Amino acid sequence: MVNQRVVHLCARRGLSAASSMQKYFVDVYAKPDLVLTRGRGSRLFDDINKREYIDFVAGIAVTSLGHSDPAVAEVIAAQAATLVHTSNLFHNSEALKLAEKLVEDTKRFGGQHDAAKVFFCNSGTEANEAAMKFSRRCALRINPQKQGFIAFENSFHGRTMGSLSVTSKAKYRLPFGDMVPHVTFLNIHDSVEKLESFIVENASKTAAMILEPIQGEGGIHSVAEGKLVALGRLCKKHDIVLIYDEIQCGLGRTGKLWAHSYLPPDAHPDIFTTAKALGNGFPMGATVVNSKINEVLSVGDHGTTYGGNPLACAVGSHVLGRIAQESFLDDVKTKADVFTTQLHALQDKYPCIKEIRGDGLMIGVEFKIDISDIISKAREKGLLITAAGPNTLRIVPALTIEEDLIKQGVQILDAVIRETSAT
Repeated sequence: MVNQRVVHLCARRGLSAASSMQKYFVDVYAKPDLVLTRGRGSRLFDDINKREYIDFVAGIAVTSLGHSDPAVAEVIAAQAATLVHTSNLFHNSEALKLAEKLVEDTKRFGGQHDAAKVFFCNSGTEANEAAMKFSRRCALRINPQKQGFIAFENSFHGRTMGSLSVTSKAKYRLPFGDMVPHVTFLNIHDSVEKLESFIVENASKTAAMILEPIQGEGGIHSVAEGKLVALGRLCKKHDIVLIYDEIQCGLGRTGKLWAHSYLPPDAHPDIFTTAKALGNGFPMGATVVNSKINEVLSVGDHGTTYGGNPLACAVGSHVLGRIAQESFLDDVKTKADVFTTQLHALQDKYPCIKEIRGDGLMIGVEFKIDISDIISKAREKGLLITAAGPNTLRIVPALTIEEDLIKQGVQILDAVIRETSAT
C-alpha cells in the first residue's frame, strides 16, 4: 500500500520535500530525485511525481520474481500470521524445509555435487563472512600457517570488514584502515600458468580462494569454464578451500540454477554463497558447504540471531520452488536471447558501444564513452538502469520480465544513446 501521508506531503511541497527527508539518512548514498512508492512485476511507480518506470535493475538482481509478486506477498502474510522469529536456540519447520530444498535442488540441477549443509543469515555480506570463517577453520586444521585468502581484481564480496577485505576496489577498503590480513588479489584474466605459479608457491599459507563465477560490480565479466576447472583442481590439490560467491549471479540468473551448474564436478566449490534473489527482496542469505567443511565446525563456531527465521525461510522456499523448474530456467534463456539480439542491434548501430557480455539475464553493455548521462536520461524517459564497473551498463531485470517490456526498455535505451551520441 502506498504511504499516502508521504505522497500528499511531497505533492503539496514538491519533490524537494521528499529529498529533504534524506537529512535523516547517513550520508553514504547518492540517490536521484525520485521516490519510488510501489511496484508491480517489472514496473516501478513514483506516485508523487506521477511517473512510471520499466525496471532493468530489480533491486540489483534481487526481485527476480518481480515487484509485489502476489504469491510472495501471500506467503509473507500467511507466515507473519503464524510465526516470525524463534532464534537459533530452537528448530523451526520453515528453516528445516528450506535447508533440505537448497541442498537437494542444488544437486538436482547440476550445482555443488557434494552440497551437504546450510548456514542461514540475513544478507550477502554475512554469507561471505561465514564462508571466510568456515574456510579458515578448515585450513587451520591442516596447517596453522594456512590463513591467507586469494581473491581477484574487480571482485566485490560485501562491505562488512571480512568480505570487504576480499573486495578489490581500493576506494571501498582504504578509508577503513587495516583489513583482514594475508589477502592477495590476482588478475582472473592472467594465464592459468601464471595463476598456478602463485598458488603453488603460496599454498602452505593460503586458506581459501574466493571468486565470483561472473564478476558483477566489477563490470559483468564471466570467468571462462576452463579457468574455473583449472582453479578448482589446483585448490583441491593444494588443500585450498574454494568459495564461489553466487550472490548476484546465482538462483536462475544465468538460465541454470547456479552459475557453477554449467561446470563439471571438479570445478565445483567447497562453499558457495547466495542471498539477493533468495528472498525476492526479503532480507536473507545462505552459505552452503560440503561435508569437508562441516566436519571441522563445532557448536559455537558461528551464529546469528535472525538468520533462518521462519518468515525469511518461508519466502526462500517459495522463491526457490518457483525458480528451480526446468521450464522457468528455459524461459530465462529465451528472454536472455531477446535481450542480446536487441542489444547487438544497438551495437551495430552505435560505434560508442564497445562490448556486450554476460550470461543469461546478467548483462553488461560497455561503452567507449561516459555512461552517467545515459543512465540519467534513460531515467527521465522511464527506464531504470544502473552501472557496473567503468562505463558499463548493468542489466539485471526480474527473471519474469515480459518480452514486450524488454523491447520497450531497449527502445528507450536506443533513443537515449542516439541523443547522447549526437551531443
